[in-house]
Amino acid sequence: MDIANERDVRASFVNCSKGEAKRLALPRDLDHRPWEDLDFLGWRDPGAPDRAYLVAEHGERLVGIVLRLSDAPRGTARRSMCSLCLTTHSGDGVALMTARRTGQAGREGNSVGIYLCTDLACSLYVRGKKDPGPGGRLVETLSLEEKIARTRANLWDFLDKVTAS
Repeated sequence: MDIANERDVRASFVNCSKGEAKRLALPRDLDHRPWEDLDFLGWRDPGAPDRAYLVAEHGERLVGIVLRLSDAPRGTARRSMCSLCLTTHSGDGVALMTARRTGQAGREGNSVGIYLCTDLACSLYVRGKKDPGPGGRLVETLSLEEKIARTRANLWDFLDKVTAS
């Protein structure tokens, strides 16, 4: 992903108002993110634990979406898999996150859900830059480039569902 500045990130949001985008909490380390290893910029809102944000290059532009985390039970001994990067986590390492759809569908209250790594570090897990713990990555015969391409395809498919008219 190319480096994104605060202005570009705030302008990218498609499923919230401009006022909401202006007020949302950006990561403090925006300038120090490992941009060359990111397929998207993702972060949790420190002031609202049920809110997360995702910004990705999609087509010719940046697309940002506001996500809500489900109220699923936390801290259970279950294992869950992220739908983007296919990393498995125990406990609450994966959560159902929903995004309000854009346009009329969003105004009518429609949303799209996806299971994501709760720390939104999918890009780093795929590249082996972050360890998800025991059993977190499946043994695959795909090359790193193929895993990255699959993660991006899953991401773009989700963004298409959010932005579909």
